[in-house]
Amino acid sequence: MNPKYVLIVPDGAADDPQDIFGGKTVLEAADTPNIDKIAMEGRQGIVQTVPKGMQPGSDVAMMSVLGYDPQKNYTGRAPIEAVAQDIPLETGDWVFRCNLVTTADGLMADHSAGHISTKEGTELIQEFGRLVNNPKIRFYPGLSYRHLCVIGGMDFSKVETYPPHDFIGEKVSKILPKGKQADLLKELIAQSVQFFENHPINRVRKDLKENPVTSIWLWGQGQRAYLEKFSKVYGKAGVAITAVDLVRGLAKLIGFDLIRVEGATGYLDTNYAGKGQAAIEALKKYDFVLVHIEAPDEAGHNGSPHQKKKAIEMIDKHIVGPVYEAIRQYETWRILVMPDHPTPVEQRCHCNQPVPFAMAGTSVTGVLHKPFGETNSFASSFRIEKGADLMEYFLKI
Repeated sequence: MNPKYVLIVPDGAADDPQDIFGGKTVLEAADTPNIDKIAMEGRQGIVQTVPKGMQPGSDVAMMSVLGYDPQKNYTGRAPIEAVAQDIPLETGDWVFRCNLVTTADGLMADHSAGHISTKEGTELIQEFGRLVNNPKIRFYPGLSYRHLCVIGGMDFSKVETYPPHDFIGEKVSKILPKGKQADLLKELIAQSVQFFENHPINRVRKDLKENPVTSIWLWGQGQRAYLEKFSKVYGKAGVAITAVDLVRGLAKLIGFDLIRVEGATGYLDTNYAGKGQAAIEALKKYDFVLVHIEAPDEAGHNGSPHQKKKAIEMIDKHIVGPVYEAIRQYETWRILVMPDHPTPVEQRCHCNQPVPFAMAGTSVTGVLHKPFGETNSFASSFRIEKGADLMEYFLKI
């Protein structure tokens, strides 16, 4: 039987020490007996998933986690999400991530408009697209606040845009698109402000004390993406379990199948147990299973250490624990648990610091038999400077 591999990614779980947790990080404060067992029975260490000089987005970090060098392969975030949605991109098309956001008093207040429902978000983005009514500008609804905009016939290679989740509390005027062709993007954002101001959905949201959608936000632009298939690079057939289009897109690019789990939301209320069970079932068919959970990252952007702690504990209990028990029944196996990047709750944005990882399984031996966390991982001698190199180590038995 072929070796079995599981990679579990609690997105953004790494953090800084918190006074509220007595100087421990959120990972260290969380009750994670199963991840601790992996760290103590196997190995833990640190890895630099974001190359120097690149933005610490999940797109860059997850590309590294999956064993692909972003410095060679990265073409932008939005093109990856376009692959997830099967959006055809022609030569000359540029695709942008199109958030629904909340601004207040001239500041970026919420990158997700209160984590607006997919139904509301879809209605708003479709209506706005009809208002724009330009065949060269197309809007595609996604999940919750995450949508896409495709613009043809223009060159946006000199435009600089800013991810809203990394600029919470910043002046909107400072983070509007800049550079050649930025005027069109700013015009679309301004047009959306007028359109959304008195929209019926926003009136209801305000009545319910929920954040209204005040505008679209365009960022993460790029053109068609390409990655060599994982089976060709690493010789393994894989499957991904995730609720977010970014990871779906990366998975499709590298030839992974996708498993959709009912109730998986990409937020704190996701179906943790469903993801764990789906991974166990997937092991029967696939050599490599990726389980990605967005919840810790969203809690980090919310600035909530308690939300983040709970999300990590749910991942440990409902995903890591059952999957770890199941994979040990196979003759040859390995399991790897790691965040893609830190999302510190005090900063409420991604940063490019190294992340801890824990690995156990066939031929994996460790010397640091201590619980998992940033402090112990950084004390380990196991350090990988180039994130994409970790995959080769993980797969080599």
